[in-house]
Amino acid sequence: MSIDTRWATANAAQNRKHSAELAALAPDVILAGGTSGVGPLLEATRTVPIVFTIANDPVGSGLVDSLARPGGNATGFMLFEFSMAAKWLELLKQIAPGVTRVAILRDATQGFATSLFAAIQAVAPSLNVEVTPLNLRDAGEIEQSIGTFARSPNGSLIPAGSAAAVRHRDLIITLAAQYKLPAVYWDRIFVAAGGLVSYGPNLVEQFRDAAGYVDRILKGEKPSDLPVQAPTKYELVINLKTAKALGLNVPDGLLARADEVIE
Repeated sequence: MSIDTRWATANAAQNRKHSAELAALAPDVILAGGTSGVGPLLEATRTVPIVFTIANDPVGSGLVDSLARPGGNATGFMLFEFSMAAKWLELLKQIAPGVTRVAILRDATQGFATSLFAAIQAVAPSLNVEVTPLNLRDAGEIEQSIGTFARSPNGSLIPAGSAAAVRHRDLIITLAAQYKLPAVYWDRIFVAAGGLVSYGPNLVEQFRDAAGYVDRILKGEKPSDLPVQAPTKYELVINLKTAKALGLNVPDGLLARADEVIE
């Protein structure tokens, strides 16, 4: 068995080049991480089986026909469902009850980010929170937008899941600390780097599950017959050092539920 690897980047042209190269090799199956990597692969081939992980809104982004019956040559594992966004806002109010304003950092070019914002907006009134969308186009825009937002009191941040948020992770965490804005993230990597709290799926587990799909395809099954799956396990990670710096007392009940506490 041989394995060829290409590293996806934030460069769309580079992603298309890598996808065309992999498709030209006519492999038995391709494993792709993230929505930005799957789209170019589907442009390059509609015959080579593709298993994806951590994809945002596979149906809405056109990767599959439906979750139950993907229908084409791709299937895999989605990052999370839109309802997840409401959980972030609820978690934010538990850990920082005084919050009344929330900035949603999003990549407005992705329909997925718009849907996440809508889900948060729907539950915000019941939690007495006003939500504001902020775009993530570049570092300068992030600095200016968060700086302007932070001029009024009782603010906080929720970055919507996207490659742009990961790319600007350190900047977002630094600005949240600078302006003392409690922030909820979707992945542990933000909390390990100094963010306050995260709640989301175990991404390593998704790749393990994807290996199972790759194995089944190599044994003869078709991607069109393998349903796209949502995560079944979510992890709560809390950074107590960051909470202390923000002057927050994390409720004992929340600490007891945490899968990991960073001190």
